[in-house]
Amino acid sequence: MYDQEFVTNPDSDDVGSRIDPVLARSWLLVNGAQYERFEPASRSRADIVVLDIEDAVAPKDKVTARDNAVRWINEGNADWVRVNGFGTPWWADDLAALSKTKIGGIMLAMVESMDHVTETASRVPGVPIVALVETARGLERIGEIASAKGTFRLAFGIGDFRRDTGFGENPQTLAYARSRFTIAAKAAHLPSAIDGPTVGSSALKLSEATAVSVEFGMTGKICLTPEQCAPVNEGLSPSQDDISWAREFFAEFDRDGGEIRNGSDLPRIARATKILDLARAYGITSSSYSTDESGHSAAPSDTYHY
Repeated sequence: MYDQEFVTNPDSDDVGSRIDPVLARSWLLVNGAQYERFEPASRSRADIVVLDIEDAVAPKDKVTARDNAVRWINEGNADWVRVNGFGTPWWADDLAALSKTKIGGIMLAMVESMDHVTETASRVPGVPIVALVETARGLERIGEIASAKGTFRLAFGIGDFRRDTGFGENPQTLAYARSRFTIAAKAAHLPSAIDGPTVGSSALKLSEATAVSVEFGMTGKICLTPEQCAPVNEGLSPSQDDISWAREFFAEFDRDGGEIRNGSDLPRIARATKILDLARAYGITSSSYSTDESGHSAAPSDTYHY
């Protein structure tokens, strides 16, 4: 028997930790022209901090924002930067400046073809690139973009996509687009796609939007404020029910001899393994106390056995 209590780490006193961008859930955009926001962002619950020198910055402030990003990274902060799109007046200079730093990665705006990624990758060798697809033209070529040499993950730029297409914000309206992102990422053997941001401060709206991301197989989400990061992380992590199910499944499987019993076992093994692997990666631990035959608690265990 197990008395389980699942706790998510790090706690409120241990913020600003970063995880592998393959698994990153919350991608926090920070206005690159406002250097004073960088430090609070670094102490937020964001999995990845992205200094935005593109959409959030007026043309007159582009150079200042770029200089801010370079300064911050050169101070020892290996964060990401959203750079201006291929073909803009700032793209080449953005990459030239950032190529001399130890940048964590690049989010490339307005990707509409694989050439946008490959040309960018050639100027920042070895730097992971998230291809931000934000137009109908980009969506039509998303399979090629996902397969481009240099593409690390795909991200959905919802705001610009809606402006380009005239679509509304209803999840049903955007279902086709989200499905294309997930399928393209899977077909190209990329990590799952990153969903676009949710505008507004309503906790309910953000929770519902994050649930939509999960429904479409997207495992990351762009955040617009530090306060959005914690609920997004929670919404994109295995739930307590998921973890309990996975542990119970493996316990039952072991009791039955650990042999494949029917056609549903293999997909359930894969799902349960993924849940427990993600729980560990995200710092979700189990305070488990087994009981002996007399009902006394044994030593706690923080590991998953399967």
